[in-house]
Amino acid sequence: MNRPSTIFILALALTFGAMAPVVCANAQERLRVAWAGGASNAAVWIVQEKGLMKKQGVNAEFISVNASPMALQAMIAGEVDVIVTSVTTLVNSRLTGADVVMIVSIVPTFPAHIVTQKSVTDIKQLKGKTGGVGRAGTTTEIGMRLGLSRLGIDPNNDVKLVPVGATADALAALSKGLVQFSILVEPFVREAEKLGFKSLVDIGSLNIPFHWNGVLTREATIRSKGPLMAKFTRALVEAIHIFKTDKDATLKIISKFTRITNPDSLERTHQAFARLLPETPSPSPEGVKTYIDYLTANRPEAAKVNPKEFVDLSFIQEVQASGFIRQLYGR
Repeated sequence: MNRPSTIFILALALTFGAMAPVVCANAQERLRVAWAGGASNAAVWIVQEKGLMKKQGVNAEFISVNASPMALQAMIAGEVDVIVTSVTTLVNSRLTGADVVMIVSIVPTFPAHIVTQKSVTDIKQLKGKTGGVGRAGTTTEIGMRLGLSRLGIDPNNDVKLVPVGATADALAALSKGLVQFSILVEPFVREAEKLGFKSLVDIGSLNIPFHWNGVLTREATIRSKGPLMAKFTRALVEAIHIFKTDKDATLKIISKFTRITNPDSLERTHQAFARLLPETPSPSPEGVKTYIDYLTANRPEAAKVNPKEFVDLSFIQEVQASGFIRQLYGR
């Protein structure tokens, strides 16, 4: 290579080297989001389908995973920035030393029903019967136990609870007579009704504080990517508004991700979550305390922690203070 060519290439390198900070500053931000589960993730799906992060100059990647533990491992490893899962993942990970916090609460209670035979008219009639739940520690198992307790039934002595698998398996166990009652979410409640069963208790109506679904991230990520977390929070607040006010668009998105095509099933699913999704999705310490209190029987160390340390309210407070939520809902 001759000297003039070498000088030219070096000059180009220096030029682009000087420009590099400018290029990086103007490059689109990137956000990686992992989620697991069903229709409780609809707000996240709306963020994806409506391009709500792209509106804020962020290139967001949304990743479906089979289970929350897998999502948590990916976040701890730095492969994703946030995960969408329940308070159980939040508390169990933090008790083992992880710097995980919840910044948004999407579904702040149990969107589930205790479903029984039509002949059952009172919760006390469940005494002595067998109920189907998810495996130990799942949100459905916890929801059944807390729901029964709130209604005066001792879940340890008055009934027998057996793990039957996922919600579809719980419906199958009920229909086969393997259990006399079970805990279901929509659209499986509708399917149970078609088979001759009924919803005895809407656990959501009991208003038990419990973060069924929320946004988790690491404290380290907040320190390094705080503005990005703020943008995602704003996008989720807007997505919840779309869920509540644009039913047609929301039903199409739910159908796409769940593969539910029956109009009545879609309607029931939308109704179930529309009344639970909060306009201001703040992650309350109370929604953490419910699970901590539940854990203390088997994990005494849980009683020593402060629920306030498990949540970061600053991002929702920032969106609220900006007037964005009032603007969305016209008040």
